Amino acid sequence: MLAEALEHLVRGVVDNPDDVSVRDKQLRRGSVLEVRVHPDDLGKVIGRNGRTATAFRTVIGALAGRGGARVDFVDVDRRR
Repeated sequence: MLAEALEHLVRGVVDNPDDVSVRDKQLRRGSVLEVRVHPDDLGKVIGRNGRTATAFRTVIGALAGRGGARVDFVDVDRRR
């Protein structure tokens, strides 16, 4: 549910919504939502001084509740 909500929010901000993908990774320390976007859209997703990224993290944190979730933004050219 969190991944779908985050993907919907990010698609509304970027110019290339088809290149947006959100992957939910379950790690020992909790859930990590990895957002991949087109390289041209990375600045839009992060925002000035990181404000947009912080807003995304705040919304997802509120939806996640006690369990919480970490959000990482990655462009599609960079592999992890």
